[in-house]
Amino acid sequence: MDIPRKLGILIYTAVPAIIGGGIVFHFFDGSWVPVIIYEILLFLAALGFVSS
Repeated sequence: MDIPRKLGILIYTAVPAIIGGGIVFHFFDGSWVPVIIYEILLFLAALGFVSS
């Protein structure tokens, strides 16, 4: 997989990180811990997808 494709995938995952983080923040009544967990899991999924 070439570099532009990897960067495109990482940019594509930024949208779920921003919107999903806001949704998680709302559903857990303003707690940052679930948001951080969500962001870490999303990052690991993106990293696994890019590294393959």
